[in-house]
Amino acid sequence: MRKVLLIDTSLLCVWLQVPGKKTAGNNEWNFERVNQKIQLEISKSTTLVLPLATVIETGNHIAQAKTNTANKYPTAQKFAEIITYAADETSPWAAFREQIVLWEAEELKKLAVQFPNQAIQETSMGDASIVILGWHYHHKGYHVEFLTDDEQLKSQEPPPPQLPTRRSSRRKA
Repeated sequence: MRKVLLIDTSLLCVWLQVPGKKTAGNNEWNFERVNQKIQLEISKSTTLVLPLATVIETGNHIAQAKTNTANKYPTAQKFAEIITYAADETSPWAAFREQIVLWEAEELKKLAVQFPNQAIQETSMGDASIVILGWHYHHKGYHVEFLTDDEQLKSQEPPPPQLPTRRSSRRKA
C-alpha cells in the first residue's frame, strides 16, 4: 500500500530545529522523536508531503524567530533545501505540482464553502488546506498520515484505505 506522510508546521519546525520551536505537543515531540518517525517512514518508502500551508507557516516561524541572523541562516538554508527537493520531486519528497489542483478555482470554492464550519471548530485555514490535501491523496488510493502534534488536525486524517476482501472460491452446494 502506498503511503504519504503530510508534515504539519509544528513538527517540521521541530525537525528543522527552528529557534524557539524545538519541542511541540507539551514537549512530547522533540527533534529525536520527529527525526526517528521521519526516518522510519523513509525506510518504508513513504512519500513525504510538504503542504503549501506548512511551507508558508514554517518560513514565517524561521523569519520571525527571536535569535540572531547567524542562527537563522542555517535553519533557513536547510528549509530551502527541503523546498527544492519537493519542487524537484527528489525522493522521498512528493512534487508540489500534486497540490496545484487544490489551489485552482473549483477547489478554492470548496475550501471556501467548508471553512466557516471549520473556523467555528477553531480549525485554521492552513489546517483546513492540509485536510483537503490529505483527502486528495486518499481518493488517489494512498494511505494518508498527518505528522502533527495537533489532535484536532489528526482527528481529520482520512481513514486507511480498505484492503479488498478476498472472496472464497468455494461454492455452497
